[in-house]
Amino acid sequence: MPQPPQPQRLQRGRPWGVPLAVLVGLGLVLPACRAADPPRGAALAEALILTPPAAPAAPASTVPVLPTTPGLPRAADGRTYPLVPADPRQVAELLVQVEAALRDPATPAADLPTLGHQQQVIYRVLAREQALDRQVRPLIPTPWRSVVERHVDARREFLAMHRGGSRPTAVPAWRIIQPEPAANLLRYYREASQETGIPWEVVAGVNLVETGMGRIDGISVADARGPMQFLPTTWAEPGIGKGGDIRDPRTAIHAAARYLVRRGGLRDIRKGLWGYNNSDHYGRAVLLYASLLRDDPRAYVGLYNWEIHFVTSAGDLWLPVGYDQRQRLPVATFLQRSPASAPPSGPGW
Repeated sequence: MPQPPQPQRLQRGRPWGVPLAVLVGLGLVLPACRAADPPRGAALAEALILTPPAAPAAPASTVPVLPTTPGLPRAADGRTYPLVPADPRQVAELLVQVEAALRDPATPAADLPTLGHQQQVIYRVLAREQALDRQVRPLIPTPWRSVVERHVDARREFLAMHRGGSRPTAVPAWRIIQPEPAANLLRYYREASQETGIPWEVVAGVNLVETGMGRIDGISVADARGPMQFLPTTWAEPGIGKGGDIRDPRTAIHAAARYLVRRGGLRDIRKGLWGYNNSDHYGRAVLLYASLLRDDPRAYVGLYNWEIHFVTSAGDLWLPVGYDQRQRLPVATFLQRSPASAPPSGPGW
């Protein structure tokens, strides 16, 4: 039997992820248990891109304490699969602290990947465990409640896309790679929006749900490829790929915005998203993530730091950066080699 979760402070390391100076220059600080009224619109998005480097910020006065338990297997970078407390009140408190820390410019950049992954796993568990979700939501402070609802609802839209289907018994033939720096991707989204009129938040949402903002380097079962998952035939259509590299993030992001226009996205973005993936569930999920970014672009920090998870017959497997499978591999064999990818046993799993 696993021991009860124990508190663990985030481990420090070499900074990576979203540069602190990007957020420090904006003065975007949220207290640990309430949401400030976020700035909106293009000016903030431009500031996220253009703020020049500055001296590193001091550590946050309150660093979120994440649950852990002794003996958890570790990935190559030393991190473990995030745990979710069994107690609804603890889940609510942890979630609000993590959401606030991801928006706090005093949070060290080295902590952002672990915080983003913790945020992601909590929402995946709440989306699947409806009884736990019903207990947690009333405990979320009002300013955060809409954020939590949209995250959980978006994840449930994806679950609905695959309801009734059998779960894979093998892990995919993908590579999981480090994505482009957050500021670069944000610039590409903004450029694509200015070129086409498609909101940058929608383009970012598509990139998120297709490949985790470029983490998945692989070919889908439908032969789609690249960070925006284009079919080669679609990429070759006049005005879409424009002869560029289907795997290049900037080129693919611009092409995706042009494709959304071609499929009617300027008249009705839902119609454009239907053209991208023939599912109303898909379109609703992308628009829920886009609404989070529209209402508070600081939500981008968390989404950028989400990891790749793959639902299988053995549960929700974590495929960290460095995963490299050239051929599909049985889940049992993969977990023997990579035990840190397995979801922890206990409540919620």
